[in-house]
Amino acid sequence: MAEIAEEKVESQFQGSLSGRLFAYMKPYTFQMVLSLILVLLITCFELVRPVLIGHAIDIYIEGYGTPYAIVEESDIYFRGEYLTRDVSEADRYAQLINYEDDYYYFTDLTPEESEALVSAGEEGLNQTVRINEQVIEIEGVQGEKLSSEELAVLRNNDFIGVRNIAIVYALVLLANLVCTFIQTWVLQLTGQNIIYTIRQQLFEHVHALPLRYFDTHPVGRIVTRITNDVESLHEMYANILIRLFKNAVKIIGLAVVMLMMNVRLSLYAFILVPVIALLTVIFKTISRRVHRLIRTRISMLNTFLSENISGMRIIQIFAKEDYKRNEFNGKSQELYASHIKQLTVFAIFRPLIYFLSQIALALVLYRGGADVLEATITVGTLYVFINYISNFFEPIQDLAEQFSTLQNAFASAEKIFDIMDEKNTILEKENPIVLDKVKGKIEFKHVWFAYENEDYVLKDVSFVIEPGERVAFVGATGAGKSSILNLIGRYYDIQKGQILIDDVDIKDLTISQIRSAIGQVQQDVFIFTGDMADNIRLLNEDISDEIIKKSAETVNAADFIERLPHGYHEPVSERGATLSAGQRQLLSFARTLAYDPAILVMDEATANIDTETERLIQDALERLMSGRTTIMVAHRLSTIQHADKIMVMHKGRIRESGTHQSLLEQNGLYKKLYELQLYAK
Repeated sequence: MAEIAEEKVESQFQGSLSGRLFAYMKPYTFQMVLSLILVLLITCFELVRPVLIGHAIDIYIEGYGTPYAIVEESDIYFRGEYLTRDVSEADRYAQLINYEDDYYYFTDLTPEESEALVSAGEEGLNQTVRINEQVIEIEGVQGEKLSSEELAVLRNNDFIGVRNIAIVYALVLLANLVCTFIQTWVLQLTGQNIIYTIRQQLFEHVHALPLRYFDTHPVGRIVTRITNDVESLHEMYANILIRLFKNAVKIIGLAVVMLMMNVRLSLYAFILVPVIALLTVIFKTISRRVHRLIRTRISMLNTFLSENISGMRIIQIFAKEDYKRNEFNGKSQELYASHIKQLTVFAIFRPLIYFLSQIALALVLYRGGADVLEATITVGTLYVFINYISNFFEPIQDLAEQFSTLQNAFASAEKIFDIMDEKNTILEKENPIVLDKVKGKIEFKHVWFAYENEDYVLKDVSFVIEPGERVAFVGATGAGKSSILNLIGRYYDIQKGQILIDDVDIKDLTISQIRSAIGQVQQDVFIFTGDMADNIRLLNEDISDEIIKKSAETVNAADFIERLPHGYHEPVSERGATLSAGQRQLLSFARTLAYDPAILVMDEATANIDTETERLIQDALERLMSGRTTIMVAHRLSTIQHADKIMVMHKGRIRESGTHQSLLEQNGLYKKLYELQLYAK
């Protein structure tokens, strides 16, 4: 129950859920209408098939119970007489009777004799008088045994009738097959198109969300929304909605046809419907809760996996494999238990509905069999009823399961729309200013910034960085250095003050223009799956292979890349696990240079680099920083001593500013930091 409560707290969606879901179907109105029409046709085909077989039984297969009229001319000529099934105005009859697997022919019957022979029933046939092997007597009327050849001649029209019904039945099956194929294809294709649209919109929206959102939402949960939850919507669009309509139409159609055929027999069939309806409501309620519990625990398990697989190195370093294995086993057991609950619900509901449907079938068979013996209904009618009653309870059972699945899809939709309704707090103006070229001047005017509420990380920060100037920010951990870099790229918005690029407020510029002008190298370099060239180009097809090679050469990355078996096309595993920290950093430098930014931002860019690689980077940095505004954040003061300006941060404020030498002469915070590192060596 705790998990269900957590799921309810997580979903904050407000609005018309069904309205938003159906809005995705509007572009496919024609396909959905076509599917509904095809479903109606398919349902009609399913209803008519038993009727065809019933007619074949009553009219042709059981035809020996129907008398023939002896007429002057017809299609049936037997033993010198013309016979017909039309007995409306006849005065002489012929009759075919089946007795002990043989067929006997009675002719020249009066209407009274024919009626007595037909109504003799089983009791009359049991009192049959056998005169010899070829002749029997029933109700005082004698009949002659027919050979198989004579029977074929007499019942030739019945054979033709059965054949014609079989042809019609086959055509109905074929039409049903074609309609089902078209309906399935159209609906599945429509469902896939809708899901593709939702998945694309969700992915694009996630990309547009500010970093603050990812600070507070686990990656595993977001992945679950884009994969599992979106896929559950596919089941709704591609199957559930149309199947709900089909089952509803089928139930109504079966009920109407059965009532039209025989009201009393229909009431016997429907006697257990209220019980089944009550069980269906109970099942739907319980199943919905179990479905939501499963969705919650899948999300929790995905979040756990995402976090622990990403942190596998730390887990192994601290030998926490057994602990994490037990933790995973616990979460997996919870998910397993949820699925067992679901299986239990279905294991009880399905057999129970089947049991009740068989009781209803037994009632119909009992009452219908008695009616057949009493000659109030035909065998064909009883067959149709038995077939219909077998099909009547199946859609009721399906409806309950489909409602449950629909509720599950709605629950997933709520979570999806929670993300899609997440507002992007980094807003652009409708008519932004477009700079011809970013020169690289950066100015902070009395900037106040907090990640949460009023817990300010930066407090009244002001400074100016001129184009081409090299500025470094130093200070203790948590002083606000990295926050300044995040604000320049407008990954977060400030609460007070103003940030300007080339004397224009960054809120008046487009985000794409700001970020395309900034090349950022971080301490933790993320390498994507692909190859070396792809990781430098980053999907920008405007960056040619020549630019990639030149950028790699400039930052001294070409040496190790060209030594690889496939050079720039060497495959790279996820996160660049096969590369050293120094190689990943060099690759990120090449990536930044390839984009030729006006502003270069380095956040502890050389923190994880060995001494030899650092010398390579320092050599490359001189060329990389040439003509660019460069902002550096570093803990190792030796890497920023040649900066044009060094700003010392302390508790969210700029305490000191100047060159390396002037700051040492001030005998302040910078000197203390410098001496601490100097003595630490």
